[in-house]
Amino acid sequence: MQINRQVVLAGLFALVAGSAAEAAVTADQAARLGRDLTPVGAIKAGNADKTIPEWTGGITRPPAGYKPGEFHRDPFAADKPLFAITPQNVKDYQAKLSVGQVAMFNKYKDFRMDVYPTRRSASFPAMVYSTTLKNATTAKLVSGGDGVTGAAIGFPFPIPQTGQDLIWNHKLKYKSTGGMRWADQAAPTASGAYTLVRLREEFLGPYYKPGNTIENINDILLYFFQEVVSPARLAGNVLLVHETVNQTKTPRQAWVYNPGQRRVRRAPNIAYDNPGTASDGLRTNDMTDMFNGAMDRFDWKLVGSKELFIPYNDYKAHSNTTKLKDLVKPGHLNPNYLRYELHRVWVADATLKPGKRHINKRRTFYLDEDSYQIVGIDHYDSRGQLWRYSEAQIINYYEVPTVWATIETHHDLQSGRYISGLLDNEEAKPVNFGFQTNPENFSPQSLRKRGIR
Repeated sequence: MQINRQVVLAGLFALVAGSAAEAAVTADQAARLGRDLTPVGAIKAGNADKTIPEWTGGITRPPAGYKPGEFHRDPFAADKPLFAITPQNVKDYQAKLSVGQVAMFNKYKDFRMDVYPTRRSASFPAMVYSTTLKNATTAKLVSGGDGVTGAAIGFPFPIPQTGQDLIWNHKLKYKSTGGMRWADQAAPTASGAYTLVRLREEFLGPYYKPGNTIENINDILLYFFQEVVSPARLAGNVLLVHETVNQTKTPRQAWVYNPGQRRVRRAPNIAYDNPGTASDGLRTNDMTDMFNGAMDRFDWKLVGSKELFIPYNDYKAHSNTTKLKDLVKPGHLNPNYLRYELHRVWVADATLKPGKRHINKRRTFYLDEDSYQIVGIDHYDSRGQLWRYSEAQIINYYEVPTVWATIETHHDLQSGRYISGLLDNEEAKPVNFGFQTNPENFSPQSLRKRGIR
C-alpha cells in the first residue's frame, strides 16, 4: 500500500517531550487548526492533481426545502459519475483501493464502483471546532491508550500521533447529545433471500453535553438501548449498554431482556468478537459502528495517510425512495445506488497482541480525513488471510451537522455472504437527533417494562 509521506508528516509533526502515546500537542502546533489544517485536523488544501478540492467549510446549511424529520435531500443530486471501476479495469485504479476493495472486484464479476466528483461535505457545529482546539493541548491517552482524559465534546486528537488517537477520534465523533434510529439489518443468502430484522435504537451521549468533560461524566461515554421489533421469533429482545471511556478501568456494562424468560440478566459477552444481534455470525459486537469497545487486545499503529476511493455522500442509498428489494442483492448491495469519491484517509493497523484472543489476527482501518469516520476495514483471520471487508456509506446529517454512516455493510469474502445494517429506508423517519431522553431510561430496572411485547 502506497502511503503519501507528505501527508503523514503533516499529521505527525508533533514531537513532544515524554511518551508520544501519552502527550498532547503544544499551543503552537494546535494553532494550525483552522489555518492550513481544518478545525478537526485534516489538510485544508486539495491535492496536486486537483482531484481532491480544498475544504471550504463543508455543508453549512441544509438544501432548500429540507425540513428536520424528513429523509435527507441529496445536495449533489445533479452530479454524474466521472467513471466506473469494474473487474475489467480494476488494475488501473488499484493504487487507490484497499486490499478488501480489490478482493471484492476479484470475487464478484458484477461489482462496480461509480466514482463521482469529490465533495468535501464534512462539517460539525461551531462548539465542536472550538472544543477540539482546546482538546488538542489537553487530551491525553491513559491506561496504555485504553482511555482518554482532558477532553470534552470535540475530537480529542485533531493532530493524531498514534493509531489509538485515530480510533478515539472515531469513537468520540460528535453525534449530538442523543437520538433514536432504526438500525434494520439484512443478511441475504447466496440467492439474495433475507428476512429483515427491525431494530429500534436509542442513544444518549453525556460526553457531548455542553459543559461536560470526561472527568465529570462518571466514565460513561454512551448509553445505548436496542430493541428487536421483528421478526416475531426475535421480537421483544432488548439490549442495554453503558459504554465507558476507559474499559480497562471500568469495563463496559451490558444487560439483556429475553421476553421468553421475562427476566433481565447481565451480558458480559456483549463485547469483542462475540456475534452481534441477529447477525448470523457475520458481524461481531465490536464491528457495530465499524468499531466500538475496548482496544486492549490489539497493538495499534498509525500507518499514515493515502488517497482512496471510498463511499461518500451516499444520499441515494439513504433515500426513502430507494426500496430494499432493489438495494439488497446477492453478493453485495446494488452498485446503482452507491456513490464513491476520492478522499484522503488515515490508515491504522490493529495487530492481535501475543496471548490475547480474537477471531481477527489483524485489521486495517481507513478513516475519512475530514471526519474520522471509519469508512472501510480489511479483516484478517487467524492464518493472516483476508477474511472480511467492511465499508460504511456515509452522509452529512446536516441538521446537526455531523458525518455518520447511513449503511454499514460487512462482507464475508470466504462464504460469499454479507450483512447490511442501518437500513431505515422503508421506516417512517430517519434518525432523530432531537429525540429527548435521560439516563433513567437506560437503567437495568427499566428493561423489563420496555421489553414486554
